[in-house]
Amino acid sequence: LFVSKLLLSPSIGCDDYLGSDKVADKCGICGGDNTGCKVVSGVFKHTLTNLGYHKIVEIPEGAIKINITEMSKSNNYLALRSRSGRSIINGNWAIDRPGRYEGGGTTFTYKRPNEISSTAGESFLADGPTDEILDVYMIHQQPNPGIHYKYIIPEANVISPQLPPHRRPGEPFNGQLELTGGTDHEDENLHRETDTHTGQATATFPVIQPGRFPSHQPDNQVPAVQPPRRNREHNWKQVGTTECTTSCGKGLRYPIFRCVNRISHEEVSESYCDTSTKPTPEEEACNIFPCPAFWDIGEWSECSKTCGLGMQHRQVLCRQVYANRTLMVQQYRCHHLEKPETTSTCQLKICSEWQIQTEWTSCSVPCGVGQRTRDVKCVSNLGDIVDDEECNMKLRPNDIENCDMGPCAKSWFLTEWSDRCSADCGAGVRTRSVVCMTNHVSSLPLEGCGNNRPSETISCDNGPCVGKVEWFAGSWSQCSIECGSGTQQREVICIRKTEGSFDALNPYECSFLERPPSQQSCYLKPCGAKWFNTEWSTCSKSCEGGFRVREVRCLSDDLTPSNQCDPQFKPEEKEPCNTQDCIPEIDENCKDKYYNCNVVVQARLCVYTYYKTACCASCTRVANRQSGFLGRR
Repeated sequence: LFVSKLLLSPSIGCDDYLGSDKVADKCGICGGDNTGCKVVSGVFKHTLTNLGYHKIVEIPEGAIKINITEMSKSNNYLALRSRSGRSIINGNWAIDRPGRYEGGGTTFTYKRPNEISSTAGESFLADGPTDEILDVYMIHQQPNPGIHYKYIIPEANVISPQLPPHRRPGEPFNGQLELTGGTDHEDENLHRETDTHTGQATATFPVIQPGRFPSHQPDNQVPAVQPPRRNREHNWKQVGTTECTTSCGKGLRYPIFRCVNRISHEEVSESYCDTSTKPTPEEEACNIFPCPAFWDIGEWSECSKTCGLGMQHRQVLCRQVYANRTLMVQQYRCHHLEKPETTSTCQLKICSEWQIQTEWTSCSVPCGVGQRTRDVKCVSNLGDIVDDEECNMKLRPNDIENCDMGPCAKSWFLTEWSDRCSADCGAGVRTRSVVCMTNHVSSLPLEGCGNNRPSETISCDNGPCVGKVEWFAGSWSQCSIECGSGTQQREVICIRKTEGSFDALNPYECSFLERPPSQQSCYLKPCGAKWFNTEWSTCSKSCEGGFRVREVRCLSDDLTPSNQCDPQFKPEEKEPCNTQDCIPEIDENCKDKYYNCNVVVQARLCVYTYYKTACCASCTRVANRQSGFLGRR
């Protein structure tokens, strides 16, 4: 029956009993309730400014289940060192490869994902426990993405996980008896201590010391079976050592003991010797000479370009193994080996390129200077049209340019009207200059400027002059010299204007007014230059925004081209026009005769007369959209 129960319940719990369902809690205690330890976790999110090593968190002595993880991929590195200053991972500005590193009494697993598609950051993982305080650092090179840390600290007053809580010394262990020696009477009593979480008294069992046994046994304890007495004809003898754990760089080996006859020294079965007197093998160093240095090759970095030919890099360090640790050494120690390449070309995919889809359109004007356009698209290596950002914008071909259709008819060129009226009060005139010249913009088919010469004067009136007192200035005399700087004279008198006449007054009557100068400098040659412009051309579109142009020239007083005009006062040569929306004309006879006219549009068959008539409505809508698109450009 007992055997059948074992066969039905073959599982072994953490208390080493068959059929037990006990498991270890997060604190490592068999059958525990997770209250025997403290979980410490958090996220380091400080903003750092200086490059270099920055301390993140301190891992105390005795910590277990250690997890230090970067929250996202970055160019920063994690580093680990002991409180004594000994570097464990990524110390002294040397970046170690991912792997397992011993330090602080435990083994740390260092991970650094390097796949291009991976977004995971670096991490340190260790089971613990640590036997000293360790400091975690970050080698800061770019903004901190956040470092998550977590470890567990077992409480001091918890039953030792080395013995299951229910098992007392001398009780069966997994169905077998344990042989124990003697013990002092001071270890018989259970020590009472207070649990730090519940505040209640708990019991801890004494630690069994080798060579001791309790002076009394509990009632439910099975008596220990004494081993048979061995004679002294045989004893233990060292017959050799195990192989060294490493071929170089300081390994370990252990002595091998065999049971031999004291007289003949022949090996016999170990049952002839007393197992309690068998020496404990002690490790000894071997092959302590350093291993040959080697090149430690890191992973390739991401390609410097997402398409086309780029570069990628990797770290190549000279390392040497000694005492189960890999150390970075000077590169000359690896000169007996060819150094691997640290850079390489790479290409993730072929870049997209610009393609000219259409020829240039006809010029927007029949004569003079206009514009023409063409369709330019960014096309991937698979032939698909993609966004312009996929191509190099610096290499984009022009899709619009000016075109010159030759000179048009002659036109009248005009200056702007003068700012001031010829009379300060009463009726006067404003003037402008008018000249007939060849026009390179207008599309009017005229061979000359014609008889409709634009007016050079326009009337103006600054108000009545009745009873107004003012200074009256006569005409300037001729310049004292014919060219260069000279002077001119004129007469200035105070007058009162009346209807149709004026009266001369004493000058003091006009003293409250600023007296015009009676003398001025004059300069006859050269006389300067002015801006002349033609009338506006016809608008390039009748709706949805077009443009119109005119020609502007700088002319001297002898009507020859000049560059002496002030650029700030140059009239505009181009301006928008007809910005209102287009209202398409509805043709009652323009209809689609077939249900699948959309296929005709997609196949671009509307250019043929038959399809243009059979699918009139669809083809007309496409034509209107295309004309609107070109107008907006």
